[in-house]
Amino acid sequence: MAARIEEVSKITEKGQTTVPKAVRKALGVTYGGQIAFRVENGRVTIVNPKAEHRDPALGSFLKLLEKDIAGGRNVRDLPLSLTSALRKALKTKVDLGEPLEGDVEL
Repeated sequence: MAARIEEVSKITEKGQTTVPKAVRKALGVTYGGQIAFRVENGRVTIVNPKAEHRDPALGSFLKLLEKDIAGGRNVRDLPLSLTSALRKALKTKVDLGEPLEGDVEL
């Protein structure tokens, strides 16, 4: 578990604040970097949006896939029937406000 850091920062009349050095360091952001404020259930969290989805294994995995595709090994073209079904699904319009029918599992 990461160490807990709690720093206090004053908000100016214009709604500006300084992100304390310890917080910037923990988020891995420097001058010109970006942070994102997320409000959920009355709690605010600050994250580094560029580091949030970083997966250390993803780069190596994508390179492996690229080599396999280029070498014609383990990854092949999609079957024509699957390609057609995917194209048809992409043309389908979805109304996100429409109620779902049938059983739904989350």
